[in-house]
Amino acid sequence: MEKTKHKVPEAMKPVFESISEKADAFSEKHLNPEYTFLIHKAISALCRKRPSPLLKGKHEVWAAGVIHALGMVNFLFDKTQKPHCKPSDIWGYFGVGESTVQGKSKQIRETLKMGHWSVEWMLTSRIDDSPMVWMVSVNGLIFDVRDLPVELQEEAVKAGLIPYMPKSKQV
Repeated sequence: MEKTKHKVPEAMKPVFESISEKADAFSEKHLNPEYTFLIHKAISALCRKRPSPLLKGKHEVWAAGVIHALGMVNFLFDKTQKPHCKPSDIWGYFGVGESTVQGKSKQIRETLKMGHWSVEWMLTSRIDDSPMVWMVSVNGLIFDVRDLPVELQEEAVKAGLIPYMPKSKQV
């Protein structure tokens, strides 16, 4: 996975590379390229924070925390999802404690405003199937934008309410 797609301050590049390499090894074994892309995106976002939280703590803990945080957002720990792994696979792989990883994961999710409905941190393959991404309020009523006329869908994209034009439903 190409890491250069993400902006990283020059001074933080060694930290980014170190944490990314550790996370990439886990991702290669347990995840997929979509996760690897989001992992790099999250690490680079943390590198750009002032001051960067990545300057304190072990890189293994940060790698595990980022993977856990993204796993929480993308239901990685749900057995029905692919890829799937147990949280213990993460802290076991990195040789760090459960509470340490969970604490770092929470810090990362709060810092980067990650949540189950954050399109920015969602696997792109899951966006089409995520109902909350497509919900919009029109005159106080909630609608699935995919059921609205194309003109309103276009307006929702322009307003930044939805990430892109949804695929039309075939009847």
